[in-house]
Amino acid sequence: MRIVKVSLACAVTALFLLAPFAPSSAQTSEPDVDALLERLATPGLAEWQSIENQIFRIWSQSGSPAMDLLLKRGRDAMEAQNFEAAIEHLTALTDHAPDFAEGWNTRATAFFANDQLGLALADVQRVLALEPRHFNALQGLGLIMRELGQEDLAMRAFKMAAAIHPHDPDLKDLLERLENTSGELDI
Repeated sequence: MRIVKVSLACAVTALFLLAPFAPSSAQTSEPDVDALLERLATPGLAEWQSIENQIFRIWSQSGSPAMDLLLKRGRDAMEAQNFEAAIEHLTALTDHAPDFAEGWNTRATAFFANDQLGLALADVQRVLALEPRHFNALQGLGLIMRELGQEDLAMRAFKMAAAIHPHDPDLKDLLERLENTSGELDI
């Protein structure tokens, strides 16, 4: 188990070093997403939830009705706590639409909920390679690292997510709890 944790920590560290906050695919080069992410990072933004919803709506569009249906089926299965079915639908999605970041992100969430942390981490890495500004994937990375006892890496991931989306109350709570349990880390 220690070898797995060290390997995961090395992989995540490499990810942090190699993943700049810049779009890397056609999916993320839409001016709407760029402008929305820029607005979302604005401190004191009153309409942050509306902007967040617009970003999620754009990120959830694969460009294919069939792939969007697989995403919906995966999410529906997750809502029903049927993680194995969710993983099956989402694996079909990632197989057929490997450049669709939200497919990987949703499958990472299903793997995490099913206690398959290594697979969740691999999918989060894929999400961040496709869309380095995916604040939910960064938050998920932090949750995985926290589960693995890597509080310093968890804190780094949460802070990266907060730099993109400083309004998320769940993220603020995660940061506060981690800071209170481990003290402020110099990252």
